[in-house]
Amino acid sequence: MVKPRVIKTDQGIAGEELTRARDSSMRSLRDRGWLQTESILRSRIDLGCALEIGPGPGYEGLEWLRRTEDTTLKGLDISENMVVLAKKKAKDYGLNLRAEYYVGDATRIPFQDGHFDAVFSTNSLHEWAHPREVFDEIYRVLRPGGKCFVSDLRRDMNHLVRWFILLSLSGQPWVMRQGFISSVNASYTLPEVREMLAQTELLGWKTEQTPVYVVISRRKEYNP
Repeated sequence: MVKPRVIKTDQGIAGEELTRARDSSMRSLRDRGWLQTESILRSRIDLGCALEIGPGPGYEGLEWLRRTEDTTLKGLDISENMVVLAKKKAKDYGLNLRAEYYVGDATRIPFQDGHFDAVFSTNSLHEWAHPREVFDEIYRVLRPGGKCFVSDLRRDMNHLVRWFILLSLSGQPWVMRQGFISSVNASYTLPEVREMLAQTELLGWKTEQTPVYVVISRRKEYNP
């Protein structure tokens, strides 16, 4: 039986220790090739101006920029600490002219209707206090024909898979392992995601799962 969700704060990462830990964790995922950049690209998000919700220190979106041409990125994170760090990482990548980061709440995305060619988010859905509102906002800011990709951990992942990930973090600070556990406990199962999306104003979301993630994708129709 799957345990009930343990809701995680939606206030974002704050404090020097947690900021360093999140940066170290995401950098480790990048260095091991465990980011979800390939999945984003396979969903044919590879051109135009994209919005990343919850970029954290920025590695996922910056790797996406590095792998694409004639693209730009705007990142929206509720944590000021993460936005400061993401701006620094963009300079380190040499991509600061193509990436901009903003502090903000995804239930009120500060851009006009149809502003983006794509929206993507990885590993942040479990932190959204009002996910249905965020999905409606994603749809609003997508241009007709625009694509979205949202991926997050699944709470019902196999115990062996969870154990393997924790083992891979054994050499990292405890705060990173603790963060992974709390994120899994706060995440959704595929049926819960489908129920959530059914309560939005939107239809046609594609939902699937991998051994680690629940994945949501959609292309905005041209004649809604």
